[in-house]
Amino acid sequence: MALSCPTTLLYRHRRNPSPAERTASVSDLFATPPRQMPQIHSKLALHSALKQSPLSSIFIKLPKPHQPKFTSNTVKSLFTGIVEEMGTIEHLGFDQNDSFTMKIKAKTVLEGVHLGDSISVNGTCLTVTEFDTVASEFSVGLAPETLRKTALGELESGSLVNLERALSPSTRMGGHFVQGHVDGTGEIVDLTAEGDSLWVKVKVKKEMLKYIVPKGFIAVDGTSLTVVDVFDDEGCFNFMLVAYTQQKVVIALKKVGQKVNLEVDILGKYVERLLSSGFVDSIKSS
Repeated sequence: MALSCPTTLLYRHRRNPSPAERTASVSDLFATPPRQMPQIHSKLALHSALKQSPLSSIFIKLPKPHQPKFTSNTVKSLFTGIVEEMGTIEHLGFDQNDSFTMKIKAKTVLEGVHLGDSISVNGTCLTVTEFDTVASEFSVGLAPETLRKTALGELESGSLVNLERALSPSTRMGGHFVQGHVDGTGEIVDLTAEGDSLWVKVKVKKEMLKYIVPKGFIAVDGTSLTVVDVFDDEGCFNFMLVAYTQQKVVIALKKVGQKVNLEVDILGKYVERLLSSGFVDSIKSS
């Protein structure tokens, strides 16, 4: 799953980056060989580096105190998949603390914000590390694992992103339970208009497609949507965006070939886990 909290990282080859380097896009900031650090000039090269190069050759983590062998993996934040606003990426890169930071221009999600709050950015639960309500902007940290599992690495200055604050006890439940833990990405393979609505077809890996069912829930870039059909032979599923939704979320702005963050309905994974553990058989025999 994508990490919900930023991880402070040290760049192995420390140096003082120039102002231009500090404001460069994601694709210019990840280096591959540990001995010589050439710039990566394309998003394709970025994703290739993240997949092929062991993380240890790029980053090292700060020492952590001893932790028990078994740790809890509880859900700290919950979302509905109802996008509150679209924010604009202002900065994406290394900050003065050698951590990878994203700064976003927004307004609605900053109402009542506190440091450490969780905000869903294109369906990825991220932690607010800085905010300025006067300038209407906030910052979140990104760990390398988050960039591997999500499509956030394709963003750049000026990109629009879906934003949603974590649920509060008084929030109306308008979508479905979304954790902000991205299961993986899908690729848009078809966009077809029908009247003022838009059909969107997304191709996904087989291991994720098994959790997607017709008329079931799915979060696409953090937007709660209803699956219309599943095409097992194509490894695809589709959904429809009405005119209103097209104006409120970033999906309609994307093109064929671009990636989207996906989070499947958690209920399917729970059912699979119970069945594989023999839970049903134990109930029948009791």
